[in-house]
Amino acid sequence: MKDDYQNPLGTRYASKEMRFVFSAQNKFVTWRDLWIALAQIQRELGLPIQEEQIQELKKQRDVIDYQAVAVYEKKFRHDVMAHVHHYGDLCPRARGILHLGATSCFVGDNTDILVLRQALDLLLPKLAAVIQSLARFAKRWAALPTLGFTHYQPAQLTTVGKRACLWLSDLIVDLRTLTRLRNDLRFRGVKGTTGTQASFLSLFDGDEEKVLKLDQRLAAKMGFPSSLIICGQTYSRKTDTDILFALSSMGGTIHKWATDMRLLANLKELEEPFAKNQIGSSAMAYKRNPMRSERACALSRHLMNQSLNAVHTHAVQWLERSLDDSANRRLSLSESFLAADAVLSIMHNVAEGIVVYPAVIRSRIASELPFMATENIIMAMVRAGGDRQEVHEQIRQHSIEAAAQVKQHGRANDLLERIQGDPLFAPIHSEIDRLLEPTSFVGRAPQQVTQFLEEEVATALLPWKDKLPSSQELSV
Repeated sequence: MKDDYQNPLGTRYASKEMRFVFSAQNKFVTWRDLWIALAQIQRELGLPIQEEQIQELKKQRDVIDYQAVAVYEKKFRHDVMAHVHHYGDLCPRARGILHLGATSCFVGDNTDILVLRQALDLLLPKLAAVIQSLARFAKRWAALPTLGFTHYQPAQLTTVGKRACLWLSDLIVDLRTLTRLRNDLRFRGVKGTTGTQASFLSLFDGDEEKVLKLDQRLAAKMGFPSSLIICGQTYSRKTDTDILFALSSMGGTIHKWATDMRLLANLKELEEPFAKNQIGSSAMAYKRNPMRSERACALSRHLMNQSLNAVHTHAVQWLERSLDDSANRRLSLSESFLAADAVLSIMHNVAEGIVVYPAVIRSRIASELPFMATENIIMAMVRAGGDRQEVHEQIRQHSIEAAAQVKQHGRANDLLERIQGDPLFAPIHSEIDRLLEPTSFVGRAPQQVTQFLEEEVATALLPWKDKLPSSQELSV
């Protein structure tokens, strides 16, 4: 609908699969799955529920008239009771046993836990796929020397692959953290209005064993090894906080990587994929703007800010529960995952097609390396019998003059020509080229890349070997 607001995360950026996870249909069908499972296990444990009633609930599971629900919600001002009444209309024989002993949070919170698990199950393979693609890039360019930067000023050389491993190492931390949080998720279960299970204890005439079995069997039926022992009316919103902080942290990782891509694109050393018919600017036809990385930065900032919603909501959950979490969580949970899904899709696309320009990289090294090589030149002169202090002073003077040529006149760095023309350095003139070989300035960077990819990246990707999605074409 073009005359109504729609969230761009849904219409423009996030995948169809992640949009479904947070869709109304997925949410409300899951509510019905929980009601069906509750009735089934209550029947197994001796409550007067008929198989015909359960079959009726199953038959109508996917039939939802949202207009009828809206009428009920307007009347009751209660979303869960609106669905209870609508489902009861569809299942008249089961109406009396529907939602038996349960509270709104039985369906609401248990569904949220299930949705969080679904969202993480969708997100984690995408993150692993990004890591795999970037690892291939790092391996290919493991040994190519490039100018390093600290404070965005020229520093000691590194390699293109080693720099990519800086991005990779953070992504692996994110993968490890999100995997742990996914595996630590626990079902809320059947706990009643304040978490005491009083309503279920009453249903089973004080039989604690049956209440425990109901809780345990329902958790197992929904795919959880256990449910919470302690909770209030809701599961602790600290669970949301931990997950959204982890997603926010991943947003920081993506923002840093995408920013580095933008800086390197400006230097013309690296470039993100650029489509054949892509327009970089409506006015400047020559431009090749890093729009994918810019978009990733924009969405990552939104993702990073969502973490504060979660911790603030957790902090104000008074006593056993406060309802001021509901409207906030409808936004923060869904938007965090939709944004995370979008930035991973973008950066997977980037990682699959990063373009490297070795000639530009070599040119920049050539302009800066003479300054960095001065210590090697001094040591070579000392080995050839020169006076260290005299050599140091002469190189200092040549360096000042060469720097002036670069900074004041915009000329090339001529430090090497000055040294080659200085009789003082005649003993090592034949060694100058060897002393300035870029590969001798990268230390163990290539070996570090190999070790890191083999020991850490390969290990991190092993659980995802058969679950990695392919890179998807971006929607815009």
